[in-house]
Amino acid sequence: MKLDIKKENGSAVAVLSGEIDHHNAKEIRSELDRYIISAQPKSLVMDFGNISFMDSSGIGLIIGRYKLIHECGGVLTVRNPQSYIRRVMKLSGIERLVQITCDR
Repeated sequence: MKLDIKKENGSAVAVLSGEIDHHNAKEIRSELDRYIISAQPKSLVMDFGNISFMDSSGIGLIIGRYKLIHECGGVLTVRNPQSYIRRVMKLSGIERLVQITCDR
């Protein structure tokens, strides 16, 4: 699992690559939380374009970051999830909390 955080069009963009599962979700969560708390971005985009697998840990990862960024006065967007991951997100109800966009 790889995470790269950069600035893009006034938003913080967290580009995730690889798999999100219970083995690596804690590390991703910690790194994102440190960034959110220190940088206080008004907009965070989690780019899932390079995620090849996600289990329920990914849902928890998104919901937790939504809560934290919301407490800091910001918004969260999930970008470019694979179609099967988007279906899992839709079934979980995440679309009611965060915007899900596709650039492709």
